[in-house]
Amino acid sequence: MIDFQPVLLWSDGLVWLLVAGLAGFARYAAGSPPLVAAWVRVGASRAGMAAATVLAAFVAVGLLDSVHFRPKLEAAPGQKASYGVEVLSLLDALGAPLRTRNEKTYSEPFATRLYAKETVELPGGGQGREYPRLKFGGVHLGDAEDSLAADVALTAFRGAVLGFLGWLVLAAGVSGGIARRAGIPHAAAAGRILRGRTAFAWDAVLGTALLLALIGVPLLQLAGSYHVFGTDKVGQDVLYQVLKSVRTGLIIGLVTTLVTLPLAVVLGIVAGYFRGWVDDLIQYVYTVLNSIPGVLLIAAAVLMMQVVIDTHPQWFSTAAERADLRLLALCFILGMTSWTGLCRLLRGETLKLRELEYIQAAQAFGVSSARIIGRHILPNLMHIVIIALVMDFSGLVLAEAVLSYVGIGVDPSMVSFGTMINNARLELGREPVVWWSLMAAFAAMFVLVLAANLFADAVRDAFDPRAA
Repeated sequence: MIDFQPVLLWSDGLVWLLVAGLAGFARYAAGSPPLVAAWVRVGASRAGMAAATVLAAFVAVGLLDSVHFRPKLEAAPGQKASYGVEVLSLLDALGAPLRTRNEKTYSEPFATRLYAKETVELPGGGQGREYPRLKFGGVHLGDAEDSLAADVALTAFRGAVLGFLGWLVLAAGVSGGIARRAGIPHAAAAGRILRGRTAFAWDAVLGTALLLALIGVPLLQLAGSYHVFGTDKVGQDVLYQVLKSVRTGLIIGLVTTLVTLPLAVVLGIVAGYFRGWVDDLIQYVYTVLNSIPGVLLIAAAVLMMQVVIDTHPQWFSTAAERADLRLLALCFILGMTSWTGLCRLLRGETLKLRELEYIQAAQAFGVSSARIIGRHILPNLMHIVIIALVMDFSGLVLAEAVLSYVGIGVDPSMVSFGTMINNARLELGREPVVWWSLMAAFAAMFVLVLAANLFADAVRDAFDPRAA
């Protein structure tokens, strides 16, 4: 008997469509020697592969949070099965302790008591002001709160050992695969990896994986007993909020490309290839868009979309569907306002390509324009498209944070780095200062954007013809 009802949000469908598209592109690239050579150069970049390993960890969290369902409610025998209104994800199911163990209000990282004093009943009678004990954080310590540091250190050590053992299994599998492929002993393959003498930067991948294991596994071990990043105003675990924000950032950065890419590629190539009135019309369109302040255009579009959502509540059976529609609307609006730069770049490159001799020869032989564009123009522009999209990812993630900070980003019920930073704005003005929400959101977004930028640099260096 199924104890849940699968739920497919529109954003989930687009995420998995994008995953399928990347798989299809990988298959296409495997049959193209120039693309294979370029991606081999990307794989040889140590900084790029270290960044890709970090991005893979973020993507794994985002994909776990992109499989949604509604849990089954308890019903009396003979009654029809019913399901809850709350939409959960696999990440919510795996991190149920983080989601459900809420405190009363703020608490510091690894704290056992609330961050503010309250009036409580004293054992001997009367009332007093003190920091109340948390319901979940460090409750296993009982009255031995003095042993907090030792317990944290021991739990972290156990997690580090477990993470290291898992990493050893991964490293053994990688070196074993290299040994079988190269026909060399296992020890020799391990030596090649350590000295960085493999075509693929396995030393950077394994080194980064070791760092993630030594940090991530102890963090998860500690999260079972403590609020490692503290709690917010309503007592929700900040680590849980950070994990939930990853999917929002990835969707803003990746799904927006589904809107940006077709517009920029089609209009840019058409303008550069056909020129004339077609070129003038397309230039007029993106010149007008660029003349409008981006924030004002996005704000107007988001507010109009919010009015549509508020006036049609019957469209949504759950709050998650409502928030999901606003998220997709934001992706669409960002895509409609961010395609102009890539379009202008592709137009200029197409103007140069159409004057080359082999293009003119194809035109002289009567080859159709669609075939020339598909067989000659587009393949020679793919390196620009890949570089632009990879480098724009970090900019889109930061854009969501800025838009949510000014109140025109994602739905307030949806957790994102922007909403966390926006909420922390008020927390910094209280006494004592609540700093951990802002620091957790900033650190996670910093790592994500830094990894994206480093990977983008590796892709740019590999695909740039002038660097080849």
